Amino acid sequence: MRIGIQLDYSGGFVEAVEELRDLERAGLDIVFVAEAYSFDAVSQLGYIAAKTDRLQIASGILPIYSRTPTLMAMTAAGLDYVSGGRFTLGLGASGPQVIEGFHGLPYHAPLGRTRELVEICRKVWRREAVTHEGRHYRIPLPAEQGTGLGKPLKLINHPVRDRIPVMLAAIGPKNVALAAEIAEAWEPIFFHPGKAAEVFGPALAEGGAKRAPELGELEISIGVPAAIGDDTEEALRAVRAQLALYIGGMGARGKNFYNDLAHRYGYPEEAERTQDLYLAGRKDEAAAALPEELVRALCLVGTADEVGERLTAYAEAGVTTLSLQPVGPNAADRPGRIRLVEQIAALAAG
Repeated sequence: MRIGIQLDYSGGFVEAVEELRDLERAGLDIVFVAEAYSFDAVSQLGYIAAKTDRLQIASGILPIYSRTPTLMAMTAAGLDYVSGGRFTLGLGASGPQVIEGFHGLPYHAPLGRTRELVEICRKVWRREAVTHEGRHYRIPLPAEQGTGLGKPLKLINHPVRDRIPVMLAAIGPKNVALAAEIAEAWEPIFFHPGKAAEVFGPALAEGGAKRAPELGELEISIGVPAAIGDDTEEALRAVRAQLALYIGGMGARGKNFYNDLAHRYGYPEEAERTQDLYLAGRKDEAAAALPEELVRALCLVGTADEVGERLTAYAEAGVTTLSLQPVGPNAADRPGRIRLVEQIAALAAG
């Protein structure tokens, strides 16, 4: 199992990158950089590539709407080049609040757009003259929609790899099936190892039945809050607050993917109550409304023995990469984060 870490896109990035060399030595394998409505992830990933030697780098995630498919392919090829073949292209649909509210683009047909985008990216990486006639993308642009001067072009440069790994973030059944069909890796949020087979299994089987053999076995990469110690009350409070934000406050009533996931995990009443309280501004009560079993299942917080048991559960559920999100009193402490990576890397190694 690979051990990764998610860098916080809200600030302190340069200082965090300086820490990565120490984390590499502690057992870190991969670092993820998100892109919301923050600084772009691409420039930061390039900076990380220059500052590290072995560490794998991944976008976690780039929204599919914010770049054209060919620009997405060029970006991935460029990051793979400057990192010496260490890049994974993490993609996701984001949500209508960001895509329509920040980018000013319609949040339309995420499944179809994702499929076409990945297909186009792989043509670019193979240095084919890019032609595509899909429902959502037409390359070159048809003459009647432009000047008529467009012609098929291929990437000037020779990519380091003609197949850069693609990771799709997905939790809805159709999105999960798509990831299992076309991607090298799948990134679900709030992965419950005890309920994953029931909730995600049918979609994974559906997509896996159409999966091309050259893609290999589907990797599963999850982000997970983590803290090890005898007193983890503060860390668990932080986990509860994060879950309440997503399950209660993300999206809108009736259009909250994370609330839907809590329903599917078997907590419909608790999910609804959490949302009601959060949207009413009662955030502490919303966090307290979350079931203890759910909170603990979605994190690696506890004693070393407890965390070791959770790691076993994740491995048995098929998880191949853990992206740690340090929480608790040592989360802002550099030695504490390094120690956490060392401990979890050792536990994961068995």
